[in-house]
Amino acid sequence: MNLRDLRYLVALADLRHFGRAADRCAVSQPTLSAQLKKLENYLGVALIERQPRNVCLTPVGEQVVARARRVLQDSDDIIDIARSSRDPLSGSLRIAMIPTLGPYLLPSLTPKLRKRLPQLQLLLYEYQTAVLVEQLRAGELDVGILALGVDVNGLESRELAHEAFAVALPAHHPLVKKPALRMEDLDDATLLLLDDGHCLRAHALEACSRIQVHEAGDFRATSLETLRQMVAAGHGITLLPELATLGPFAVAKNPVIRPFVKPAPYRVLGAVWRKSSTRLPAIDAVCRVVTEVLAH
Repeated sequence: MNLRDLRYLVALADLRHFGRAADRCAVSQPTLSAQLKKLENYLGVALIERQPRNVCLTPVGEQVVARARRVLQDSDDIIDIARSSRDPLSGSLRIAMIPTLGPYLLPSLTPKLRKRLPQLQLLLYEYQTAVLVEQLRAGELDVGILALGVDVNGLESRELAHEAFAVALPAHHPLVKKPALRMEDLDDATLLLLDDGHCLRAHALEACSRIQVHEAGDFRATSLETLRQMVAAGHGITLLPELATLGPFAVAKNPVIRPFVKPAPYRVLGAVWRKSSTRLPAIDAVCRVVTEVLAH
């Protein structure tokens, strides 16, 4: 039994497909299948149920995969410890962001990261909050950048910035006449929201908890850009995080963006990572750059 075979098994557990697992591991499908068969022979138990167009793990296989993940994480940590001792700001760092942040932060963040941390190879991912936290705990990520307020029990977290909300309005909406809005101005409005699984949905509802708003019962968006287009079409209003209202979006005539009168409602952006992480210097360096970018 070796680490390579455990990686093959974990890949198959993740993807439930021999071909895709082989692609992830950069080997041929027959090679991966043969090595996993050898692993089963060595252990003397069946790990995989092989059925036409259906691959699943046996109960024993599920237990072995759970241990294999920890073994592989420990082996990766050993490599990271050795690499970090030579240069803590080199090697690869797996960073994930939530969909309501990544597309608006990364264009200004990545050039600064490359300039400030040229030896650090950044592997960037995008996940909804629950999946991001799960991937982090499983050792598939090194650090996540997200909106705090979710359960990060067992992980370390660090506040990076407060991001204010603004209101997106159809061009013909009466509130467009006001240069800035109070929360009470939205009383009895129809609010368009993201679908379940997006933490921004909960944050928007929390921000509006002091007033009466009506959620559009027949519509939930899967992205901020869908929300933006639905508002522009006159189907309601929505709250957008500040980063999603800047740059090219700031000059759009429809929807119209109006800030809140200060103090505006906001969400807290932060970083999360495993307490056992060996990449703390690199995580700290990345967090400093993110904080700097968010402050401008």
